[in-house]
Amino acid sequence: MKFVAQRVSRALLTVGGEPVSEIGHGLVVYFGVKVGDSEKQAEKCAEKIAHLRVFEDDAGKMNLSVLDVGGEVLLVSQFTLYGDAKKGNRPSFTEAERPEQADALYHHAADKLQELGVPVKLGVFGAHMVIEQVNDGPVTIIHEC
Repeated sequence: MKFVAQRVSRALLTVGGEPVSEIGHGLVVYFGVKVGDSEKQAEKCAEKIAHLRVFEDDAGKMNLSVLDVGGEVLLVSQFTLYGDAKKGNRPSFTEAERPEQADALYHHAADKLQELGVPVKLGVFGAHMVIEQVNDGPVTIIHEC
């Protein structure tokens, strides 16, 4: 499992021109599931996202989590995080989990985030999504769970 977390001041996700999810201050998290990943890994990712200290404290040091600042998470499933372009220019996605299993693990991670107290908004699994986000920093963290 892999995620890319970006600190934002706001973000809006639309599908077919219609708003689906919107957050203010928080994180947009692109979430990829690899073949063979488990619920336990999804839980570890959720824990890491909830406690990732990428927000500034009063001293200007990145020392606070999304929980600490009362932020939100926009969690977006993104199989292309497992795109492999080592051979040629067209990525292979053989490492990405099949949609049914990936969707279940994506929702499991979202449920765990909510259990931890993080307000979570979701994308639409498998849909063509348009995401407008205002990066804050910018701060981008890539992590494998």
